[in-house]
Amino acid sequence: MNSLPRPQETLYFQSAAGKLYHHPAGYVRLAWSAERLPLETIQAFYEQVLALLLNSGSRKILSEHGQRAPLSGPAQQWLTENWIPRAMAKARTHHCAIVEGANPLHRLSTQSIVSVAPAAFVFKRFADLEEAAAWLLQVAVR
Repeated sequence: MNSLPRPQETLYFQSAAGKLYHHPAGYVRLAWSAERLPLETIQAFYEQVLALLLNSGSRKILSEHGQRAPLSGPAQQWLTENWIPRAMAKARTHHCAIVEGANPLHRLSTQSIVSVAPAAFVFKRFADLEEAAAWLLQVAVR
């Protein structure tokens, strides 16, 4: 996990799940920890993400997975059936750039989420943080 804020970013929230930053270019960045996390911790972190999206008016997400452990089945289900639809409806969020983690099992977990998430929620996966940020900056929001 990159623990230092990127230029112009502001740290909004920090927990065992990771750090949550706001970037003035209109996106939020999730810098995940490497710990295996219970569902409640993951849910609490994502609720902070939604709060930041709503409070800042940001509508895009950059999720930096790094060494993050794969999400459990219940966490994947909650994310795709509960959180993503709420983020789309409440914050009008439709774009998520993912900086892939190193763990192959984590990448499979990510693919499971991407494949069953609402079709209008656009994911794009990257190996590099700078490429992910550049993509978000060129994406036009609806």
